[in-house]
Order: sequence, then C-alpha cells, then structure tokens
Amino acid sequence: MSRTAPREAAAEAGTPARTRGGREALRTFARSWLPARTNVNSRERVRAVGGAGLGLAVTALIMHLIGPGVEGHWLVAPLGASAVLVFALPASPLAQPWPVVAGNLFSALVGVACARWLPDALWVGPLATALAIALMFGLRCLHPPGGAVALLVALNHTTHFPFSLQVAGGSALLVLAGVVYNSLTGRRYPHVQLAPSTPAADARFSSADVDAVLKRYNQVLDISRDDLETLIRETELESYRRRLGTVRCADVMTREPVVAEFGTSLQEAWTLMHTRRIKALPVIDRTRRVVGIVTQADFFRHIDLQHHEGLGGRLRDFIRATRTVMSSKPEVVGQIMTRQVRVASEDRPLVELVPLFSEGGHHHIPIIDDERRLAGMITQSDFVRALYRAVGPETPEAPQGQPAASVPGR
Repeated sequence: MSRTAPREAAAEAGTPARTRGGREALRTFARSWLPARTNVNSRERVRAVGGAGLGLAVTALIMHLIGPGVEGHWLVAPLGASAVLVFALPASPLAQPWPVVAGNLFSALVGVACARWLPDALWVGPLATALAIALMFGLRCLHPPGGAVALLVALNHTTHFPFSLQVAGGSALLVLAGVVYNSLTGRRYPHVQLAPSTPAADARFSSADVDAVLKRYNQVLDISRDDLETLIRETELESYRRRLGTVRCADVMTREPVVAEFGTSLQEAWTLMHTRRIKALPVIDRTRRVVGIVTQADFFRHIDLQHHEGLGGRLRDFIRATRTVMSSKPEVVGQIMTRQVRVASEDRPLVELVPLFSEGGHHHIPIIDDERRLAGMITQSDFVRALYRAVGPETPEAPQGQPAASVPGR
C-alpha cells in the first residue's frame, strides 16, 4: 500500500455520503458507455468472419447469375447486417431463417409502399422504419436489419415492388449459406427452439420461474428462451463444481459400513437392516471386494405386493430359513442381490456423483480404495448433508449466550 493510500482513504471517509454517492453514480454512468468483454475466442471470431464473407460472396454470385436485379444492384447494404447475425450470432432468435427472410421482405414492402404512396418528405423514412418494426413484431419476424431495409428503400424513393422480392431472394440465399456453413463449423442453425425441459425434483428453479422472470423483464432478449434456461442451469452446476471441487468421497462417506457376504442368510441380512435402520447392505467377498448390493427393494421384489393383506406374514415366510436340504426359494443374500453395482473411488470428487443421485436413481454408492476393497458407503443423506454444508447458506452467528442452530441429522 502506498503512503498516499491512508490519506486518500481518510479523505474519502470524511467526504459527505451524498458526495460519495454522486461520484459513484458518475463512475457507473461512465462505465456504462464502455463495451463489455466478449467471451469468444479467436477461433470463433475467425469462424464468424469467414462465414460472413463467404456467405455474402455466394449470395452476390448467385444473384449476379440470376440477373442484374432492380436498379442494377445484386446486394442491398442491410444484408451485411443480416450476415453478422447469421454467422456471428447463429443462436440468436433475431438470426433465424424466418426473421431474416420475412423481416427483410416485409420491411422492404413497407418501405416501397411508403415511398410509392406518401409524399417525399423528411418524415417518410422514420415512418417506414416504425411501421416495419410494428409489422415484424406482429409477424414474429423481428430482424434489426429489416429496419435498415425500410429506411433505405424510403430514402432512395424506390417504388418498384419487385425490389422486395430481390431483397427476399438475397436473404434466402444468405440463410441457405448460413445453414451449410454453420452446420459444417459445429454451430446449430437453424437454432430450433426446444420445449421447456422437466426439471429434476431437486432443481432450484423450474421453467415456470424462468417464464415469470422474463415476463416481468418485458424486453426483447437476443438469446432464445431454452438457451437462457440452459445457461442458468449450467452456471448453477459450475458453481456447485467450484464449491464442491475440493470435497472428495472419502471426506463424506460412512466408514466401516454394515456389510453382508454372499452366503449371509436372508433373515440375518433383514435383521441387520432393520436393527441398524439402513436400507442397503454392500455384499463383499473374503477380500472385501464388492460383488453386489442388497436393498429392501430386493426383498420386496420376491413378494407379491399386489395384495397388501398378509404382507408381513409373506415377508417372514420368505426370509425364514428352510429346514429341508432342497429349497425352491432363495435362502442367502447372493441369490437376491443386485450384481451390477455402481462404485466410486475414495479420491473421486463428490460433485461427480451428482448425476448418479439426481438422475441415475441411485440411493447408495459403495466407496472403494486403491485396491478396490470396500472403504465406505455414501447415501443420499450423506450427499445432501455435504451439499448443504458446501453450498448452503452460512449459519448466522448466534447471540452471546445462545447456541448456534445445528443442521438436523439423518
């Protein structure tokens, strides 16, 4: 810290609050005029530049082969702005085929009509632009270059309606070039508007929440609704990864979990789960390697659940050991366990288990060590508790003499 810093801080502290607020407002106003950084790498910039140049070149060549066009022009200047949208912003709602072609077409028609039927006056150009924007809103083809098309036609006093077809033809050729070029360079175009996805049960927000916020915002966004929701969800997931990135499975797992072996009787396994109040037992061999997992669902799968009467009796009959040598029903855990078990290593980041618990339908994941021996178990309760501690709100400090609120246990 420089020697002048304490004096500047002291002077700032002695400045009236109204003066400090005015200075901050002035700085904010000045920053609002500066462009924000573009989070696009050089490869994407080269892709967009090359696409715009190539697309316009192809459009001009085909238009030249077709004929000289109205007033001898092959291209109109607003198509350059359309090229920016089609090749540099292919995901924008304003750059999709319908807005590009219909927006430019109807704007040209409005401009020609104004130039043809209204007196040549100063206000004709602004009026044509305003009417074009209103029409594009109504036809759901809002396209910024369309305003330039209407203004250009009105200012040049173009009264030939075929000129509108020339504008539409150039726009259609530009769109076709955009479809081919964007697809070849890894960009989805046309950018289909996907239906709102059904969020997971534990999602922090729903599609209806996004719609409610957009309705209150009440402004045209240069991003599709589905892309906006996807970006919000991926940002939330990235935040989880950042804040959970240092948490490993070994930090969360329950060590020395209750286990069963292949030959453990059904009655013993059921008694263990009932007395320990757990819903799953990892099944291990003599070297403590996981060979399966048995859950309460594995027991109930062998019982007729369609009839609720006598359910307890059927369960007791199922787990009771058969006294005879030969038995037609399962007798040990190995006969009913699930053999395909999803396991995770001790040093695996906890965040990587999010898809398993949220979408994979898993409730218990055995944790193994470097020698693939069972080291612990992570349940949904363990995962939620770790998630709460990592990304949940901080517990406020309790007043003196009062204990801080604790997180409820499992």
